[in-house]
Amino acid sequence: MSVTQIDVNDEALAEAMRLSGVKNMRDMVDLALREYVARHRRIVALDQYAAAARSWDYVGWQTMRAAGKTSAA
Repeated sequence: MSVTQIDVNDEALAEAMRLSGVKNMRDMVDLALREYVARHRRIVALDQYAAAARSWDYVGWQTMRAAGKTSAA
C-alpha cells in the first residue's frame, strides 16, 4: 500500500460517499479504484464476446454439434 497526497473535489467526494455508504475518504478512494478496474475489465470482456459473436456461425455450429452427436454414438 502506498501513501499519496491528492487534491479531491470535496462535493464529488461527499456525494460518492453518500451514495456508496462509505464513511471515510480512504475507503471511498479504494472503492472507486476497484470499481474503475472492474468496469474496464468488463469492457474488455464485452469486446471479446462481441468479436466472437461477429464470427459466430449458427449453421456451422449446428453441423458441428450434429457431427459430434453421431460420432459419439
